[in-house]
Amino acid sequence: MQFGWLTLSLSPSPEEDAARIDQQIEQVCEAERLGFGDVWLTEHYFTGESVYNDALLFAAALAMRTERIRIGFAVVQMPFHHPVRLATQLALLDNLSKGRIDVGVGKGTVYNEYEFVGHGLRSDDSRERMEEAVDILQRAWREAPLSYEGRFYKVQVPQIRPKPVQQPGPPLWRSVISPGSFTDCGRRGIPILTARLPVARIKERWDLYAAGLAEGGHDAATCERLLAQAALWRNVYVAETDAQAEDELSALLLQTRSHMMHVREAYNPPDFTIDPVMLNAWTDPKISDADALPFVLETGCLYGSPARVREQVAELRDVGVRHLLCQTGFGDMDHEQNLASMRRFGEQVMPAFRD
Repeated sequence: MQFGWLTLSLSPSPEEDAARIDQQIEQVCEAERLGFGDVWLTEHYFTGESVYNDALLFAAALAMRTERIRIGFAVVQMPFHHPVRLATQLALLDNLSKGRIDVGVGKGTVYNEYEFVGHGLRSDDSRERMEEAVDILQRAWREAPLSYEGRFYKVQVPQIRPKPVQQPGPPLWRSVISPGSFTDCGRRGIPILTARLPVARIKERWDLYAAGLAEGGHDAATCERLLAQAALWRNVYVAETDAQAEDELSALLLQTRSHMMHVREAYNPPDFTIDPVMLNAWTDPKISDADALPFVLETGCLYGSPARVREQVAELRDVGVRHLLCQTGFGDMDHEQNLASMRRFGEQVMPAFRD
């Protein structure tokens, strides 16, 4: 199995932001030392999540501090980036990292409309903006010169310099949830990330992805590579005992949920309503913490003593997961507490699953 490390922790106040940024750099360096194969950066604005805010600039700092670990984005919120600027930044990052960049792309969170408002946008056309930006991004790396006239962007680009190390450019990943998205990404040969997927559904979704790969006519080596890369995101917390892990993780998750509900209520504009189809027991403000917590522990978390977490990882392996993304920071979790959990996982869990 491959293990990745993902950061989505919270800086509780502006006064702590600088220290928290330094701590996240230290955590990434520790992830590389422990043998994690990739680190994934989230992108959120204005409220202390993804405290570095600018994931691209932060990735450049990580490229200078690391040597082997791949650096991914989960995900770049495409409507917030001019695609030519983004193509240039990612090409430079690929050079700085010597070809270690992976780029998850998305249309922006469906919950945080205030992020769109802060960028002078609304989310109504976010999917169309994303698709046009992705088209320009990929073509900018391949075509010189590039002439493009779309709904949102009209550009004339002589060429992108420097060229990415990875040709024709860093891999573009998609975050997928619905069954049809797994099949479609397989057909198109796109690497995938997915998050809160119950164990009972994983094999079914992985089979849909494999079926899509077969429909797309990809060669055997490509199919094997993409199936091995297909990544599942889980909250991961390892303590000395099962009871300690459940108690501490539960408190951190409830703190995270409280923050999430507060900022959406405080900053989302009054004319914004979330499509009910996009809600689940964790994200729906009408669901109590007492009901939301068991849901997220069951569908999105690996936690306990090292022995118990090894059993949980084995369960995922046995239904086909070969690439696990581990979020080890939640809420305003203490830096040393995060490192302790990471080290237990890296030293007492991961070695049991190395190829």
